[in-house]
Amino acid sequence: MKITPRDKILSRQKARELGEKLRKEGKVIVFTNGCFDILHRGHIEYLEYAKSQGDVLVVGINDDDSVRRLKGKNRPVNNLQDRMYVLAALYMVDFIIPFSQDTPYELIKEVKPHILVKGGDYEPHDVVGKDIVESYGGKVIIAPYKEGYSTSHLLNKIKKEEKSL
Repeated sequence: MKITPRDKILSRQKARELGEKLRKEGKVIVFTNGCFDILHRGHIEYLEYAKSQGDVLVVGINDDDSVRRLKGKNRPVNNLQDRMYVLAALYMVDFIIPFSQDTPYELIKEVKPHILVKGGDYEPHDVVGKDIVESYGGKVIIAPYKEGYSTSHLLNKIKKEEKSL
């Protein structure tokens, strides 16, 4: 049976069940999260790196209200359904779970990943969920930072180019 992008998008309940099932199968669960508003090369390399750390990559994604609280009233550019669908179409992403809080703390408690990956713009002690993952022997990994790639940078570049027209 062919898996479609829609098949990769899970509810919180399905996420809990999936975590239990994968652990019973002995799979190494990797978790990361973000807004993933306008996908760019930095995101792709980051997700490839995260996937390489284990067997199954689970991505938590902020819902639209959460993105607005974190990034401002003009964000997200792409709505949650579109952001999830685009992420789900990527080969390295196994599952996507939306969350409405400003951090994925509760979601991390539910998924119980073996490995928690965050981008190189984070310090290990600042990673939300570090305490949870390390409490049961998991680990936090900081991915290499890809300089010059960010959604905010792209949006600023577009605004500058529009002004020069």
